[in-house]
Amino acid sequence: MRFGEVHSFFLKKLENELPADLLYHNVRHTVEVLAAVEEIAESEKVTGEDLVLLKTAALFHDAGFLTAYEGHEEVSCDIARSILPEYDYSPDKIESVCRMIRATRVPQHPLDKKADILCDADLSYLGTDDYTAYAENLFLELEGRGIVKSRKEWTEKQVRFLEEHRYCTESASKRLSAVQHQNLLGLKQEEETAHLVTGHNQFLATDLILIAAGVITAAFALQGFLVPNNFFDGGMTGISLLIHEIYHFNLAYVTLIVNLPFVIMGAYTINKHFAWKTLLCIILLGICLFYIPYPVMTSDKLLVSIFGGFFLGLGIGLTMRAGCAVDGIEVLALYTWRRTSFTISEIILALNVLIFSVAAFRFGVQTALYSMLTYFTATKTVDYVVEGVEAYTGVTIISGKSELIKHRLVNELGRGITIYKGERGFLPGKFHIHSDVDIIFTVITRLELRKLKNLVSDVDPHAFVFAHTIKEASGGVMKRRHIH
Repeated sequence: MRFGEVHSFFLKKLENELPADLLYHNVRHTVEVLAAVEEIAESEKVTGEDLVLLKTAALFHDAGFLTAYEGHEEVSCDIARSILPEYDYSPDKIESVCRMIRATRVPQHPLDKKADILCDADLSYLGTDDYTAYAENLFLELEGRGIVKSRKEWTEKQVRFLEEHRYCTESASKRLSAVQHQNLLGLKQEEETAHLVTGHNQFLATDLILIAAGVITAAFALQGFLVPNNFFDGGMTGISLLIHEIYHFNLAYVTLIVNLPFVIMGAYTINKHFAWKTLLCIILLGICLFYIPYPVMTSDKLLVSIFGGFFLGLGIGLTMRAGCAVDGIEVLALYTWRRTSFTISEIILALNVLIFSVAAFRFGVQTALYSMLTYFTATKTVDYVVEGVEAYTGVTIISGKSELIKHRLVNELGRGITIYKGERGFLPGKFHIHSDVDIIFTVITRLELRKLKNLVSDVDPHAFVFAHTIKEASGGVMKRRHIH
């Protein structure tokens, strides 16, 4: 078997002949799968003829994309049968290669160790830090062919796929499963954020109550605190306040006009149901600003900053829980994010820097600084209203006494746990000393964090524990309540 020769020939063929719209299934993907195959095969002690066959299967596993998209695995086998005999591959060796190629068809069904390795290599990107970039290329490829219709559908497909996927080999599982799980959590957070922005597809009575309470509260913050004291906020609300203060146009009209383009944008970027709810929300806000005579609550700048921001954040948060937005900046950021490399947070930050810079130039640095405090207060209030006081925290625990910790977490703290297989040790001066360890991952509420740390410390004072905030969590035993 002359693998080196067929490798050079076929990579060049893929590079020259694969369709240009294959943004994911291109020659780069084949090269990366080949590299992953070699890495996993080395860990799994696969060598000699088996390794050559495995690398050949990796080289040809996406060959079918040269002429077909659907059912490309079988086309790949046909191409392998037509080319490999020229490079001294016998019929039985070619059929072995084809069996591995067929195993990569999703859902994967590997029948032997070599197929396990190829399947893991083909989907190794699921457990890498570059997952988002690969998934974006795959989405654009599938969208261009009409296989996926929207990002919402794509996110749902990714979540289901990552929840169900398990690596076949022990070495791939150790190396990739933990990051795959983190990627899954990121997708669920994205899904929850989209749900909070777009809402559900029915207009419920609770939505109307939340929208009414939200716009009344937001209007109270504007008329009772911010406008009388020439204070500002971020986002489209801040732009509306700037226009009102500079040109003295009626704030109710300005708010409606400034946000209207983003309502239209939301109909195309998100969905029409969200756009209609947001339009209703903004119209009601304009009515409240125009007709309700809110009293001026205070002229103390610190109180205006804090409580003006609090009530404004409360109002915005209530409308977000109803599935709409009283401020169009989220829609603008989402629209821009999909067309640039910047994150939503970076886009919103840039817009707000511009707003507060104009405020500082026109109304003084002190006013701009107080307005920034208002924005910070409003943002934190929105977080609490949308996410709740009991924000969830993901905790990872690495300890040599993991069995006892697992037992106490489940039976005393009442939490579900996930176990990753890893290795500990590798210390300076003792690099050669290491051992297998169960890495424990669990999700708790913020109020339970101290209790968990005390529990772990009782078992193993030297355990390595780190935590990070999770924006969304559902299922399992998340809704269980405990007495602290």
